[in-house]
Amino acid sequence: MKYISAIFATLLLAVAAAPLSAQTEGADDNRRSVSTGISRTAVKEASSSSGSSRRALDAPARRRPADDSSLQWMRIVYRFLDLDDAKNATLYYPEDVIDGDRNLFRIIMSEVIDGRIPAFDYLDGREVFTPEFQVAVPDLLDRFRIPSTRAKGSTERNPRYAVEDADIPASEVLGYYIIERWEFDNRSNSTRARVEAICPVLFRTGDFGGEAVRYPMFWVRMSDLQPALASSAIFVDDSNNLQRYTIDDFFTLNMYQGDIYKTRNVRNKSMMELYPDSTARHAASDSIHRSLSEWHKSLWVPSREEVIAAREAREAASADSVKTRVPARSAKKATRSTRSTRKAKVSDGGGKSSSGSSGSAGVTRSVRNRRR
Repeated sequence: MKYISAIFATLLLAVAAAPLSAQTEGADDNRRSVSTGISRTAVKEASSSSGSSRRALDAPARRRPADDSSLQWMRIVYRFLDLDDAKNATLYYPEDVIDGDRNLFRIIMSEVIDGRIPAFDYLDGREVFTPEFQVAVPDLLDRFRIPSTRAKGSTERNPRYAVEDADIPASEVLGYYIIERWEFDNRSNSTRARVEAICPVLFRTGDFGGEAVRYPMFWVRMSDLQPALASSAIFVDDSNNLQRYTIDDFFTLNMYQGDIYKTRNVRNKSMMELYPDSTARHAASDSIHRSLSEWHKSLWVPSREEVIAAREAREAASADSVKTRVPARSAKKATRSTRSTRKAKVSDGGGKSSSGSSGSAGVTRSVRNRRR
């Protein structure tokens, strides 16, 4: 009996523990997926939240560099962002610090001068982000004639510098070079464009005036700059002055507009070198942009609905073209019939005999005096 009662007690304990373990496993599933590491509850809450929350959830995934082993395709392009372009103007304003708001160049300079992020030399034709090509802050300030003083707490071992807001040449930075990486990730089956680095471009005129000359200053990795950009709110629509985006969103969502001036190639040549003619250069740049934007379309077989929709669109376009051609043909036919009627009337009028009879039947030709 004691043996049977012990077995019975063990079974009762097992039955009582089973729902508890299942409940614990369910709670674990709600917290985090073992295979993907994604919090299901967090994703569910994010899907029902505002657009800014979804953007904040997606931004780290878009910024996170994919392992090259999971990439099927990748291409590096270089763009110039002209701040005179309305789409890029939000990176230039405000020129001065207003209520704590700063433009992109002031943020970059503050991060570099304070030593929070490294800056790297702008090398013509190649970009190397290694410590040996890192620019020292005093060299950078001297190179571009930016006055500075020793900051409080500066030592010989750990020098620190301070620059007045009025001495930062924010109004002279009228453009940026960016390195844009396009990649297809087979883990998510998606194509994305990610900004890897950015370089402020200084526009300065000589002592005697003339046309402004471009001076690329230095490269900064976007991953280093991202924490500062994520806390800088901007608005991108003149009709809505709410600051719904940050500068980090501006680059993560590819809201900028820029011309392609180079693509990474074996000969390491720019578009200017490959296409000296400006018309050919612009055409090649547009072609590259279209191929990047539409590259993912060539990967998929269209669905039945897409095939039907495409066929209906072609049929509708063909029907419209027929409708436009038919009236033109009818008008031509009417014109031809009118002309033939007029010719007939003229020939009838000219063929009347002297006796008043009309028609060619009343006209006879004598063959008696015909020369043989």
